[in-house]
Amino acid sequence: MVNEVKPMKKLFPMLIAILLLAACGGPQPSPTLPAETTISTAPSDAPTEPATQPPSDPITELVCSMTTEEKVGQLFLARFDGTNAAAHVKQYHLGGYILFGSDFKYETPSSIQAKLTSLQADAPIPLLLAVDEEGGTVTRISRYSAFRGEKFPSPRSLYAAGGEALLLETEAEKSMLLTSLGLNVNMAPVCDITTERSAFMYDRSLGQDPETTGELIAGMVETMAQYRVGSVLKHFPGYGNNDDTHVGVAHDSRSLAELEAFDLIPFRAGIAAGCGAILVSHTVVEALDASLPASLSPLVNDYLRQEMGFDGVTVTDDLAMEAITDVYGAGEAAVLAVLAGNDLLCATEYNVQYEAVLQAVTEGRIPTGRIDEAVTRILRWKQELGLLAFEG
Repeated sequence: MVNEVKPMKKLFPMLIAILLLAACGGPQPSPTLPAETTISTAPSDAPTEPATQPPSDPITELVCSMTTEEKVGQLFLARFDGTNAAAHVKQYHLGGYILFGSDFKYETPSSIQAKLTSLQADAPIPLLLAVDEEGGTVTRISRYSAFRGEKFPSPRSLYAAGGEALLLETEAEKSMLLTSLGLNVNMAPVCDITTERSAFMYDRSLGQDPETTGELIAGMVETMAQYRVGSVLKHFPGYGNNDDTHVGVAHDSRSLAELEAFDLIPFRAGIAAGCGAILVSHTVVEALDASLPASLSPLVNDYLRQEMGFDGVTVTDDLAMEAITDVYGAGEAAVLAVLAGNDLLCATEYNVQYEAVLQAVTEGRIPTGRIDEAVTRILRWKQELGLLAFEG
């Protein structure tokens, strides 16, 4: 059953674009008065209050001050390149980096902290510095003994061993490790509900019913927030028992009613708990869009915004996955992802994709309002994480 759409949720993206256009000096429509309205020009004995300007929004002011190149660069959560990381932040105006296991292999806590601290210090706008540290089969940091005696167990095994208390206790330890190293985003928690042992996402899922999964997801989001670690719910709108999109296209033929009664429940719980971002998968979810992967679909993004009321940052799964590259190519995939309504692109081929998105904006294929909307959400998330601070 589709929830009733709240009118303001439908209007939210449009309102952002209109407000930014007005704030940045763009054309504004003239107000239209109802036919029966009259304006009196007679003097009034009542004292007049001096006109006051609404308080300025520092995020809006920052967006207005940025060049198109700087705005486009903020849309990229780029694959970390240890050799050229600092140079590429300035060349491509990157919004942030995502680090993988190889980036920690030969490092120590002190060396990676020094590297990331230096990178942040040189960045014109503070960076999102992200990692996939789910636990279990996906551990980019704790797999190395220099960072932890043993890798973090999977959330599934933690809950089985000690319930919610052990799960959240470990989530707190994980968050403290990330912040001590200079990382501010964990690409977690996994909201997917997978029931078949042979399915790709089985070991990474919590292994509980939708309601219990939702309660645990909410607790994980709230725990991460206590340590200023950004949470990213994934993989919207739910991986289920589908195939691995790293190696090809996957189709989900379930009905919308099935998704809403099952897979979407944990996402709703995470949104209610205040998650900052949601990662959209590359699965073709036929109930929402039978032709495009979720990550490239305006219909999927609209559902997330309008039906589920999410106004945070939408992130694509890595656009280098074969489900995307085999069909669309790197540059076109990035353009389609932005047009679909995504704010942040996980990008391995960010040099090619940055140029493709910039060209699409310059040529008018991607409206500037769409870019401003995305950048505004990204910067607000950075502000929530304590990365951006304004005087006054």
